[in-house]
Amino acid sequence: MPRHHAVYIADQDQAISFLQDIGCDPGSYPYMAPKAVHRCIKLKDISPVAANIIKQEMLSRGGEAAIARAAINGQSNTDVLLMGTLRQYGLLIDKLKKQPLGLKDIAAELEAIITNLDRGTRIMKLANGQEMELGSKTLIMGILNVTPDSFSDGGKYMEGDLALARAAKMLEEGADIIDIGGASSRPNSVMVDEEEELRRVLPVLKGLANQGVIISVDTFRSRVAKAALDHGAHIINDIGALKLDEAMLPFLCSYGAPVILMHNRLQLNQGQPYNDLIADILAELRESADLLKEAGFDPSKIMVDPGIGFGKNVQQNLLIIKQLTAFKGLGYPVVIGLSRKSFIGQILNLKVEERLEGSLGLMAVGIMQGADIIRVHDVKESKRLAQIVDQVVR
Repeated sequence: MPRHHAVYIADQDQAISFLQDIGCDPGSYPYMAPKAVHRCIKLKDISPVAANIIKQEMLSRGGEAAIARAAINGQSNTDVLLMGTLRQYGLLIDKLKKQPLGLKDIAAELEAIITNLDRGTRIMKLANGQEMELGSKTLIMGILNVTPDSFSDGGKYMEGDLALARAAKMLEEGADIIDIGGASSRPNSVMVDEEEELRRVLPVLKGLANQGVIISVDTFRSRVAKAALDHGAHIINDIGALKLDEAMLPFLCSYGAPVILMHNRLQLNQGQPYNDLIADILAELRESADLLKEAGFDPSKIMVDPGIGFGKNVQQNLLIIKQLTAFKGLGYPVVIGLSRKSFIGQILNLKVEERLEGSLGLMAVGIMQGADIIRVHDVKESKRLAQIVDQVVR
């Protein structure tokens, strides 16, 4: 009775596992494994001459490259959708490195994307002597809002004792990081002043410091960030990606603390339309990351968050989740916040407190698409979900 079947191979490690099962000579692994992994990569705004060279070179190696019809006869620039195995990309990159017309730069960018998509475990050095392992499991970031008006838990943990008890509960349930926020960023909220944000955050931070827990502080203000780090925080979670406080860039470079750069078109460029959603978000995050690197900041301390819900509609949020792998191509750990978001309520017609199942479903997809850290309200349930999904994908 035939037992033939399709197999799913996501990376070279899985390919090698299949080769081992078959009993292949180990010397063949470096040659065969790259042929088993297929990638699609989109290039943006390529000149017609360069696009036609790329297309012909990829075709000659057994891959494919889709370009606009108008680019075939040189009428306009074009995006390029490359389709091929890792082996075919390797051959293409080697050839493009020898070509003019900006193709050397494209080769370098392609090589970086492919390398970044397969990055394994890494250790990130945090502020105040802590460190964090990324890649071996999905990390759970528990949300602790000490605000009266956050969309989900506003007003619940304003008192210091209640906030500390909530943090202790989240740690007991499996949180790897506690993210403290003292200024609501929900739509139509009134942004509190700096002094009030400090008054809310610092007492909780002091109560958690020196307990071995990794603490991030959700702020776009450099002064709040400095006070938080001086009082024991380890990570700054900047919803403005350096753009809401011009002093944040030089401060982070001087302090050297890790930062999460979040894409935001709610507080920034509100209403500006997207030309190409994923490409636009990637470009804006890359711009912020490049500013840090050019100023001497250690790139191993940068994380990115596509900013679900921050200036995106339902379909745009879903597309980001579907294409989350694209953000891994930047080379930075990916953080995503899906928990109880309003677009889940719009899809399911549910109130905030009824959105657990919808949140968990999207988190599972996010992890499978490459999320390193998920930012959540419901720690126990999210931790269990992550442990199960990690068994499949890591």
